[in-house]
Amino acid sequence: MKKLIIACLLLSGAAFAQDMDVVQGNFDFLKDQKEVNVIFDYSDFTMMKEKMPEAQYVQEHKADLDKKAKGNGNIWEKKWIAARENIWTPKFLEIANIVLTKEKKDLNFQEGLKTPYTLIVKTVWLFPGWDAGIMKQPAKVTTNLKFVDSNNKSNVLLEITSDEAPGDQWGSNFSNESRLGEGYAKTAKSMSKLIIKKMK
Repeated sequence: MKKLIIACLLLSGAAFAQDMDVVQGNFDFLKDQKEVNVIFDYSDFTMMKEKMPEAQYVQEHKADLDKKAKGNGNIWEKKWIAARENIWTPKFLEIANIVLTKEKKDLNFQEGLKTPYTLIVKTVWLFPGWDAGIMKQPAKVTTNLKFVDSNNKSNVLLEITSDEAPGDQWGSNFSNESRLGEGYAKTAKSMSKLIIKKMK
């Protein structure tokens, strides 16, 4: 029975595994850097298994919510738009910096900095998941992470793809926006760990 439980845990972990791959470049340019500017690009991403445009997802989800209670669609849309600045962006920055600090790596990621290099976090695909109490499906976040020359953003020094970072947490989480926030946190954690590993 114990072996069966362990096997199930391993399988569930594999099901929600995140792929993070270096597409091009290396980490050498970061060795003497203390700070990196960050830009978040939430334009033109797709959603759900159907890979529908975000606008289509918002329209359909609003309609579903309005069927349950008139006006709820507009209320949700405001929360959805605000999630970028209030949940997803801060989650990424917070966790990226916490992981680096814990490993005593003197590197910090923030928005609005004037630094030689900029990290562009481009959202590619989102799956908000769901939570029905006993049963749940984690959110998934796919991003493209590009480290570029701040003065010439076409000069890419390092590009990393992060595929389906899982957004989940202990207990129940009925907010699509919060679950996705956990996916951005997982992305940041994996990125920082990769930086630490490559710069040893």
